[in-house]
Amino acid sequence: MQQETTGLLSPGSHDVVVDGLNQRYHVYGSGPVCLAMPGGPGVTWESLRAPALEKFLTMVYVEPLGTGSSQRLPSHPDGYTRRRYTRSLTGLLDRLSLPRVFLLGHSHGAFVSQYFALHHPDRLSGLVLYESAPVTGPEHMAEAAARVEEFVQRNEGRPELPTVLAGLQASGTVTDDEKITAALRDLLPVFFAHYWEREDEFRELREKITCTYISHVDENLVPDIIDDRDTLPSLAVPTLIVAGRYDVSCGMRWARELAALIPRSRLAVLKNSGHLGHLEEPETFAAAIRDFVRSVPA
Repeated sequence: MQQETTGLLSPGSHDVVVDGLNQRYHVYGSGPVCLAMPGGPGVTWESLRAPALEKFLTMVYVEPLGTGSSQRLPSHPDGYTRRRYTRSLTGLLDRLSLPRVFLLGHSHGAFVSQYFALHHPDRLSGLVLYESAPVTGPEHMAEAAARVEEFVQRNEGRPELPTVLAGLQASGTVTDDEKITAALRDLLPVFFAHYWEREDEFRELREKITCTYISHVDENLVPDIIDDRDTLPSLAVPTLIVAGRYDVSCGMRWARELAALIPRSRLAVLKNSGHLGHLEEPETFAAAIRDFVRSVPA
């Protein structure tokens, strides 16, 4: 078993069968193991890759079910609830024979990760909630709309701004992979604090990023609305909350609320980042996580 597990954590891409479904993940780096759940849902795992973390962590980048090369549910594009993703993550940990790991979730992946931590705290050494929120639904959407308006004001007069806003609008209505990918590429600048000032750095990501369309309803077509405000005060896992000052979708309001709700949690603010601080401020991002990892008892 030890030999098999070691091979499953060797550098590179791996496929394992978990709960009857193919699960793909990618291993880089060395050190304590950290599972990384990307956002979206449906955004390609490469968007979350953080080489600066790989210097001190064994990063296991997960392709969630329905995304990339991982298998789709029979109910696709429906049924991808936090409970279902948690079931998959638990199975992956069992397959890798890992009793405890660090778990880093970004955006929607952070929503999944906080659910996982609430239901399986015994499987985690520590939790990193990177651009998360305690709620979704109308309240979350209204806050995001206000932050988008700030983005518009900061970038008023830029020729590409109408394209970005059209992509934002389309992202809420399209229902296939090709169209959701096109919308994501159009709207991507809104996820950065200063996209156009650093366009040469981020252009390749914008040209290559892909997304699978995944709905926000369960297999019975019931919306998977999130409200963790009542349960987060019971979270006992050491937790780091990371947020970009200019994030439009899971910004500072939610980061501060998470920090107030989760006992003994830490808050790290990336002052010159939006939603993708691991790309805008990679060393600051990594330093916050490195300090957190070192603070957690072995």
